[in-house]
Amino acid sequence: MDLFGSCGIEAVGIAVAVVAVAAGAAYFYLGRKSKGSLDPENFRNFKLVQKKQLSHNVAKFRFALPTPTSVLGLPIGQHISCRGKDNLGEEVIKPYTPTTLDSDIGYFELVIKMYPQGRMSHHFREMEVGDYMSVKGPKGRFKYQVGQVRAFGMIAGGSGITPMFQVTRAILENPKDKTKVQLIYANVTYEDILLKPPESWDAGVGFVSKDMIKTHCPAPAQDIQVLRCGPPPMNKAMAAHLDDLGYTKEMQFQF
Repeated sequence: MDLFGSCGIEAVGIAVAVVAVAAGAAYFYLGRKSKGSLDPENFRNFKLVQKKQLSHNVAKFRFALPTPTSVLGLPIGQHISCRGKDNLGEEVIKPYTPTTLDSDIGYFELVIKMYPQGRMSHHFREMEVGDYMSVKGPKGRFKYQVGQVRAFGMIAGGSGITPMFQVTRAILENPKDKTKVQLIYANVTYEDILLKPPESWDAGVGFVSKDMIKTHCPAPAQDIQVLRCGPPPMNKAMAAHLDDLGYTKEMQFQF
């Protein structure tokens, strides 16, 4: 499987880079059919067992599942709803995509970027090990199936990388899945990049342009799909680029 990545901005732009990454993942896909720990209708509480600061405004949160052998039960490409309280004590609910899969048993993880004025960001900032998070799911219109396309193009901005990471990881962990993935990932600064590769990774800068998409995403075809996830202005700009390049609505999906 070939995986291409980039770092840069969100729509209105600032920095984007493109780099080829060798993706010879030596993972094995665990096709578990265990009952999941989620409830699509009711919130369930999960205990925070680890909080690791990744940068000045990004942290990884690990939540324990009911038993050491439990799985979350989240279909690939879907997300969960997290409920918390903002700085005024008012309830807030926001969707997040875990970076873990059901091959990670006994826990799930969220990589969260905490914005200064973010209502749910406040809740995550205040969380300490031992606290509980209320979660409901699965949610979402996208559900990945092996072989549904020959190749994915992915265009992500900021925390929009998490659903792309989830889908890509599922593909890499399944030796029977030959789907190709080509990714353009945009951020304002290098420090803003979530789930970044090693420090030695060298990338360019620039806008996420039509030329970049044409160069680094699969060409329009009935057996490909371009996924996008980022801030609303970026999503709107990328949709316009894709339309201009001849990608039909069926060839595009926005998380």
